[in-house]
Amino acid sequence: MRWIVRGVVLALVALIPAAPAFAQPAMMMTQAESQLPVIVTTGEAVVQRAPDRAWVTIAAETRARTAEEAQRANADAMASVNAKIKSSGVGDDAVQTIGYDLQPEFDFVNGRQALRGYVARNQVQVRVDTLTRLGDVIGAAVASGATSVSGVRFDVKDRESAEREALRRAVADAVARADAAAAGARATVARVIRIEEQRDFVVPQPRPMMMSARAAGPQDASVPIEAGQIEIRSRVMVTSAIK
Repeated sequence: MRWIVRGVVLALVALIPAAPAFAQPAMMMTQAESQLPVIVTTGEAVVQRAPDRAWVTIAAETRARTAEEAQRANADAMASVNAKIKSSGVGDDAVQTIGYDLQPEFDFVNGRQALRGYVARNQVQVRVDTLTRLGDVIGAAVASGATSVSGVRFDVKDRESAEREALRRAVADAVARADAAAAGARATVARVIRIEEQRDFVVPQPRPMMMSARAAGPQDASVPIEAGQIEIRSRVMVTSAIK
């Protein structure tokens, strides 16, 4: 693991009495401190970690002249895909259906709409907890009847500890900025009186990946996957009394 602290600009220096009404009980000011001016700074930190978990969307698409035939063919194809995925070491709880469509398809002949047939599509999202198996899972799914693979995204299982580490370093960054700003004004920080975490609730974004059955290569061929590093960010605003 390695971490990076990225600074942000000083948010506000206000020579006004602090307002304790919004502070948490543990951060309440004394009467003397309430008369002190305050300084507000922001801090940011980024923690980088190697992923150890991935999600991937796998789909099977079938066409037939009737809706019943398309549905039946798709059910058979998806049953084969799911069985192959699970035989690759993926648990039952790690496979979730996220979409199913059965739609008619039309041709236009002499300006008129003519029914060509029906297309059925079933999508599952697969969670792979052993990252070294991701390529094998994708290759096996395509070899067993999957017609598209997309939306690969990576994460870490112990995300909470990474988030706490980023939060701790973001607060340290904001406090260091408050010390520097106070020193520039020939003052000192008396006490931190408020800390606000500015959470964006960012979901790990899928990597731009799309794969078709034709592009999959030989049967059961493992797909090379490079997970790289992911970044867990934290940003805070710290209000400090200065004297």
